[in-house]
Amino acid sequence: MGGILNAIEISSQGLSVQRAKMNTVAKNIANAETTETKDGGPYRRERVIVREAEVKNSFDSFMKKAGSRLARTNSRHITGRGSVHGIKLSIPTVESEVHVDKDFGFKIVHDPSHPSADENGYVKMPDIEIITEMVDMMAATRAYEANTVAISSAKKMAKDALDI
Repeated sequence: MGGILNAIEISSQGLSVQRAKMNTVAKNIANAETTETKDGGPYRRERVIVREAEVKNSFDSFMKKAGSRLARTNSRHITGRGSVHGIKLSIPTVESEVHVDKDFGFKIVHDPSHPSADENGYVKMPDIEIITEMVDMMAATRAYEANTVAISSAKKMAKDALDI
């Protein structure tokens, strides 16, 4: 049963990451024409960075830091992740953070009637491509759907196993 629960846990992490991506893309689209923010200047595009979370204080993390491997003296010793002989091993987790693209440029648009126009009539606009954002939104949506299907399949397998 541990494998099924691990699958659900991994997919739930995926759901959280994809939800964060969809929220960030929606924020980018909503601010595609924002010329003044509370920090001053035009809105800067945001994106979600995902990486494996570091497991603190686990035996595995200490061994990775030490750079050595355990010698196997018995074939029943732990060989990988999962559950072996009743010992629960940790599965990798992910963490995501919203990152503001500081190096992302701006579009310069000539619009003398705009309230944020400079003395020459030019306005700095966020360089956000709506099509790119929509493609990112579609990819995140598809990944979200795939994770929900994986959770549903794991739940069905667990239910079917209980019906045996």
